[in-house]
Amino acid sequence: MSKSLNDIADERQHWLITGIVLLMRLVVGGIFVFSGFAKAIDPWGTYYKVTEYLLTLGWDALANQALFIAFALPAIELMLGVAIVVGAYRRSSPIAVLLLMCLMLPLTLWLAVTNAVPDCGCFGDALVLTNWATFGKNLLLTLGAIFLLAFGRQVPGVFGPAVQWMVMAATFVATMAIAWPGYFTQPLIDYRPYPTGTRLVSGQPSASDEDYIFVYEKDGQEHEFTIDSVPDEEDGWTFVDRREMPRKPHQLQAGERSLAVVDHGTDAADELLENDSLLLLLFPDLPEVSIATTFVINELTDKARNHGVAVYGLTSASDEQIADWVDISMAEYPMLVADDSDIKMLARGNPAVVYVKQGVILWKRALGSISAESLHDDMLTIDSLSNDMNPNGYLKRVALYYVLTLVVILVLNRTHLLVRPLFSRKPKTSDSDSATSKETQNINSQNQEE
Repeated sequence: MSKSLNDIADERQHWLITGIVLLMRLVVGGIFVFSGFAKAIDPWGTYYKVTEYLLTLGWDALANQALFIAFALPAIELMLGVAIVVGAYRRSSPIAVLLLMCLMLPLTLWLAVTNAVPDCGCFGDALVLTNWATFGKNLLLTLGAIFLLAFGRQVPGVFGPAVQWMVMAATFVATMAIAWPGYFTQPLIDYRPYPTGTRLVSGQPSASDEDYIFVYEKDGQEHEFTIDSVPDEEDGWTFVDRREMPRKPHQLQAGERSLAVVDHGTDAADELLENDSLLLLLFPDLPEVSIATTFVINELTDKARNHGVAVYGLTSASDEQIADWVDISMAEYPMLVADDSDIKMLARGNPAVVYVKQGVILWKRALGSISAESLHDDMLTIDSLSNDMNPNGYLKRVALYYVLTLVVILVLNRTHLLVRPLFSRKPKTSDSDSATSKETQNINSQNQEE
């Protein structure tokens, strides 16, 4: 019997809604997954951004909780994003997104208008959006969540209600597995301006005689000369002064990044980078560095010098704070001053260590990931101090284990739907029809949210 026009229209409407629901799940959930992953991969960066938000909003009392938020926020976003993508908790997930947007929409609108925080940090350093683009993104998420709340329950999810909590638990474990090395060693993916392999150069080229104007006096009048036109003093000229001409900034080549450091107000980048092998100790927050770290620092410093590696400390702290640190830690390495943002971008950790050879960053890691015992190994050189780090391999293993876990959960949850029809008998009586109807209802109920 042919379908009526109403049946055809209803079927088309059903497939249209199904398609839009699936699209919204991928868009809304995908944005949350990407946002959570970008934050989880770099907990230090998330911590810095959360602290900036709290201080800008005047919530200084909550600044002590910034580190907890830096770990909790990506876990929440990833779990929420995965739940939406796979259709888990089809009513609760959109409601959670809407509740989150009740906070984020007015906040990002205020940021777009005032630009109080130039970079929202929604996607860490992986993708930098303007504040207006961030507001538009949150508006899209709000509309998508409203649609999913209205129609999302019409489309079954990938996992049944009985195992959805397992999917969330696996997602939480995977998030922590990604964030843990990002905090205690270095981010598994480096989206910052100074990745391994970057060549460090001075922000200004080295000065030469061509960069100076020479002032000479004759008959009571001063005249300026370049190095090519300096007059002969036997003709009555008297040298007065030498003035440096403004120089063009160093033209960066591919794979290069400038680094500006000063020593008591004097540019020290050239002196720093002329070392063939260089170990940089980074102190982004010098007053918060534990004195207990000095033992490992001193052991590392001794090992570096024994291998002909120069050691320098970089910080943005004040002269008084530097003097206190040198006095307490008995530091025998020079302490130079650099921009706070450059130090935090170079490497994560307080303190952190960066090894530079022939101007190229070979490795970087947080000091806490280096054990004092390993430094006593004579076979271990400064070059090989990062041999235990394999971020790409580690990240691939985490992703593989996570996907395999979801597959196992799915198989355990859905296998009976495939196996049961093979053993079912053809209904012969009205009683069996009733049983089949109940069985169908039970199966359908598994596709509905509790």
